[in-house]
Amino acid sequence: MAGFDQYHEPPEELSEEIRNFARIIASLVEEAEAINWYQQRIAVTKDPEARKIMEHAQEEEFEHFAIDLEWLTRKLPKWREVLKAILFQEGDIVENAEKWEESK
Repeated sequence: MAGFDQYHEPPEELSEEIRNFARIIASLVEEAEAINWYQQRIAVTKDPEARKIMEHAQEEEFEHFAIDLEWLTRKLPKWREVLKAILFQEGDIVENAEKWEESK
């Protein structure tokens, strides 16, 4: 069934909470794709006005991505814990991840 390929288990066996989680995951992926598409379009657009419009639209996609991610991390505290350990930290990204792994 088109539009419902985010499920790997029979949807009728999943709780509403899990189906909502899958919906937001799908939305997050769609927002990331939109950000990527705008990034590519902005990179090749020579018209400054068109670029400005696309940059504005992309900013909205950043916001949508952020609110999807925030909702997801509120539902999965372990995910929030990992993100706090790695995101917005100075230094090497992989080293920060490894430090978090070692601290578990």
